[in-house]
Amino acid sequence: MAERVIFHVDVNSAFLSWEAVERLKNPSEYPETTVDLRTIPSAVGGDRSKRRGIILAKSIPAKKYNVQTGEPITDALRKCPNLLIVPSRHDIYRRYSKAFVSVLERYSDVIEQCSIDECFVDMTGTKKLFGEPVEAAARLKDEIYNELGFTVNVGISSNKLLAKMASDFKKPNLVHTLFPDEIQKKMWDLPVRDLFLVGKASEKKLHTLGIRTIGELAKSDPDILKASLKKQGEVIWRFANGKDISIVEPEPSDSKSYGNATTIAFDVTDEDTARLVLMSLAETVSARLRRDDARIEVVTVNIRYSDLTRVSHQCETGHATDVTDEIFKVAVKLFEELWNGMPIRLLGISTSRVTKAGDGRQLSLFDDSDHEKLERLDRAMDSIRERFGADAVKRASFLDDPSGR
Repeated sequence: MAERVIFHVDVNSAFLSWEAVERLKNPSEYPETTVDLRTIPSAVGGDRSKRRGIILAKSIPAKKYNVQTGEPITDALRKCPNLLIVPSRHDIYRRYSKAFVSVLERYSDVIEQCSIDECFVDMTGTKKLFGEPVEAAARLKDEIYNELGFTVNVGISSNKLLAKMASDFKKPNLVHTLFPDEIQKKMWDLPVRDLFLVGKASEKKLHTLGIRTIGELAKSDPDILKASLKKQGEVIWRFANGKDISIVEPEPSDSKSYGNATTIAFDVTDEDTARLVLMSLAETVSARLRRDDARIEVVTVNIRYSDLTRVSHQCETGHATDVTDEIFKVAVKLFEELWNGMPIRLLGISTSRVTKAGDGRQLSLFDDSDHEKLERLDRAMDSIRERFGADAVKRASFLDDPSGR
């Protein structure tokens, strides 16, 4: 059996790169920017009059002024008064993202797009077609640049975690490997904050335990970590040791996607508010499933923190479901495992492994939930909302909801 080979392909400063390429292709439409945005202090920023008035992407020259992704535009301009800020245009970014994925599809039919600018690609068994992994990655990287005009980093490993860590090594326009036998040399000396899923709050707790590098985390007692960081402690201990069994999961081409996410008007800093947001999302997703007579078997929760870092985690439901309460409970479980205590800007629920409602439910001896009752309740609420509007009936938990739903 061929050894697993996973690529993580990450567009370098995606929004800024795509803006630069678009403006270079159409110079007459952008007389205010006659040079490549990537060569000057520049950034893509959100609407200053709204919550999105932050830096979304920055050039390498802007980075030299310590301009940070996720910081307010006003702070960035104080650091770099000559910073050129262009507005974000997500319709253009979606077009470039689609072109980016189209190039990846020449190399593999097993692609998991985890965000608009990054994908996992399962390259297992493709050596005869494209050569050794490093050779194939270099070819892929160069094709993207030559055809589309922007650069990517490619991380290579035998699992998704290490491939993602490798793609975050020195940038831009580079290929890096991080196979299990390279962990000690390439990863263990890095600060613990560089490890996937370790945010500011987790870093602070690890520092109190005397853990400052990924190597020190890998050698720590997992029971002590779990006592301090709960489930996350166990997860990051496994990650520090390079252990990850998740597979590259493409969205089936014949399967409709069911999911919803929301950028929240204020930073969520407590679990109760997060639960309310998750319930609202679960209601929306499950209503769409019921409308299409579909059920799902996998739930994924996505979190974007106030510093714009993203994390996600998925879990099987145990059976195909379209029940709001069941999807919500799985989402809460995932959230509790993921959240590191940092302020949250975005929450999302997505689902996969879609089946038709008529396929039936596999029963469990240990499951005493009254599924039929829950299904009847959900459909009754759907009917009322369809006739009288979305706000005609609300859960009691939403009556004092600070987010205004």
